[in-house]
Amino acid sequence: MLLKDKVVIVTGASRGIGRAIAVTAAREGADVVLNYWGDNDATYNRRPAIREVLDNIASLGRRAIAVEGNVAERDTGAALVKAAVDAFGRVDVLASNAGICPFHAFLDMPPEVFETTMAVNLHGAFYVTQAAANQMKAQGTGGAIVATSSISALVGGGMQTHYTPTKAGVHSLMQSCAIALGPYGIRCNSVMPGTIATDLNAEDLSDTAKKAYFEKRIPLGRLGEPEDVAECVVFLASDRARYVTGAALLVDGGMFVNLQ
Repeated sequence: MLLKDKVVIVTGASRGIGRAIAVTAAREGADVVLNYWGDNDATYNRRPAIREVLDNIASLGRRAIAVEGNVAERDTGAALVKAAVDAFGRVDVLASNAGICPFHAFLDMPPEVFETTMAVNLHGAFYVTQAAANQMKAQGTGGAIVATSSISALVGGGMQTHYTPTKAGVHSLMQSCAIALGPYGIRCNSVMPGTIATDLNAEDLSDTAKKAYFEKRIPLGRLGEPEDVAECVVFLASDRARYVTGAALLVDGGMFVNLQ
């Protein structure tokens, strides 16, 4: 029970890595605040998905609430923190995970694609981290913030010129926050997933040749699962990692070193 009786906020919790983080945190004893967004997306209504996560957490004997909101909006972080405090009395952990990756070529990329990706992935991480950190400071008992960066922070991608800078920014944000928040006992780290099988990249990996290429380049011989990342997030959020801050943990099956 690595997170026994901790209160954890997870952004982007309706699917993929965020969903796995939320359920794994509950399995390790946490009560969870689930953030989600995108109900107006005709291709993916997240309300049924978030209800499933709530049910999963309830079946584990833990409490959870869902808070709808776009992290790119400045007030969403504060609203999430308020909801956590109102429901559970405090905030111990933030898993800043929400992100988008609409693959697109560089030369004809519409400005709105770049700006939206930047707003969700980087600005959103900043606003939510700032809100959670202020609450943790006010509580006076420290805390842990773990952001989902990416192997893309370290390697380029021709269809990801708008995405890779945001993930490099998230990595850098956690390093700087580790320095800024260390005096308050708040640890800040990031995970850097490699190729993880989620609906975010399902269309891209539907190309069997591309999927086989990635599997060949991964020393462990398989794509990652969301739970592979979630277990690492929970470790970094737990007291087992009490002397770890400013770190970035590759969770990629060895893909990065094999690309060198």
